[in-house]
Amino acid sequence: MNTLLQATVETPHLTIGRVASAAGVGIDTIRFYECEGLLPEPERRLSGYRDYTLDAVARLRFIRRAKELGFTLPEIRELLALSADRARGVRGVKQRAETRLAEIDRRIRELKRVQRGLKHLIDTCPGHGALESCPILAALSHEET
Repeated sequence: MNTLLQATVETPHLTIGRVASAAGVGIDTIRFYECEGLLPEPERRLSGYRDYTLDAVARLRFIRRAKELGFTLPEIRELLALSADRARGVRGVKQRAETRLAEIDRRIRELKRVQRGLKHLIDTCPGHGALESCPILAALSHEET
C-alpha cells in the first residue's frame, strides 16, 4: 500500500458537516469553538474547506458533555488544558469538578429557597378578588427588608 493511501486510511479526514453530525453539535458551534480557542483550527484542503480528524470529534464531544454538566466555556478551556497536563492533570480536574459541584449545590439551595417562597405566595393567594390585594403581586412590588 502506498504511503499516501495508508495515511488516508489510518487518519480519516472529515468535513465540518460530518464532524458536526458525529459530535452532535452544529456547524456554527464548531466555528465558534475555533474562534474561542477551544478547538484548534484545522488544516485546509486545497479547495479551502476545513479538513478535520477524529480528534476534533472527540474534543467536541468532551466540550458538549462538559457543558451538559454545567461547566462554563472558560472552565472547559481549563479542563482541556488540564487533560493534557500530565503533572497535575487528574488532581486539577478533580478540583475543578469539586468546585463545579459546590456551585451546583449552592444553586440548588438557592432554588429551593425560591421554591419555598413561591409556594408560600401561591398558598396565600386566594386566586380571585382585586389585584391590589394579591399577595404575589405585593411581594414582587416591594423591596426586601
